Amino acid sequence: MTLIFDAMLCALTLGVALATVLGCGVFRTIVFFVVYGLLLSVAWVRLDAVDVALAEAAIGAGLTGVLFLAAFGKLTRIGVEAEPSPKRFHLPAALGCIGLSGAMAWAWFALPEPHRPTPDLSDALPRAGVENPVTAVLLNFRAWDTLLEGTVLLAALIGLWILTRDEDWHHRLGRLQHVRSGGVMESFGRLLPPVGTLVGVYLIYIGADQPGGAFQGGTVLAAVGLIAALAGLLRPPRITECSWRMALVAGPLVFLGAGVAGEVFGVGFLTLPGSIAEGAIFIIEVALGLSIAVTLALLVIGPPEGGDSE
Repeated sequence: MTLIFDAMLCALTLGVALATVLGCGVFRTIVFFVVYGLLLSVAWVRLDAVDVALAEAAIGAGLTGVLFLAAFGKLTRIGVEAEPSPKRFHLPAALGCIGLSGAMAWAWFALPEPHRPTPDLSDALPRAGVENPVTAVLLNFRAWDTLLEGTVLLAALIGLWILTRDEDWHHRLGRLQHVRSGGVMESFGRLLPPVGTLVGVYLIYIGADQPGGAFQGGTVLAAVGLIAALAGLLRPPRITECSWRMALVAGPLVFLGAGVAGEVFGVGFLTLPGSIAEGAIFIIEVALGLSIAVTLALLVIGPPEGGDSE
């Protein structure tokens, strides 16, 4: 039964991937993309990579899908034709895809199997201050990658804000939301955020020892804020509000501070000594989760569009 399930999962994933690439209509393609991300999450779970599965479901499928839908709605509102022209066979693109697929197949069968780093990681893990090897790698052994990922998110948000018209700069972010009193959206806005907040905080809290962490928990918290904003229960901030700006940079600043502390203790920049690693990683996770949540939520809300100057 396990083999049958895995075979069906592979076939479904390939089929949805083809539907995403070849499907007609932008909206239909976005829906297939979200389904593809969810199927990939199940595949990662089957490979015992629960951390990757959580990140794929929350960011790869959920948040990215919402961003695509928001872009689609924006194009529709401003009157831009969102549907593509009739598809034509593009020979260079097809040849490039075939060549890339052939190169990956050759690499799979021809290259030697890499040595697994498990023994080295097992030896180093006690010095990391956490039990989850993924968290140890992301926040201690290869912290540069994680710091840059958080910085890239912040840079993307700043790039989005640059598109704001001068006359809208002091307005609140996004568009003013109107919901029917007592309707479905308002009910969801009151029901889901308390549960989602508990889930997001829990994922950040357990990230040191179990699957979870700042990116997974921060994405859930971002979804909580978006639901509350869509329900009209939470008003989006202005770009000029200092408290929100501090929340955006809290994660990278705390991360850099921990990196400097590692240099002071003589173990190297962005390398945490065992004596402070556990507490430092927890503080980094909390600050980074907050910054990721605010950054992702504001990315989806978008730049100010006027109409609400209060």
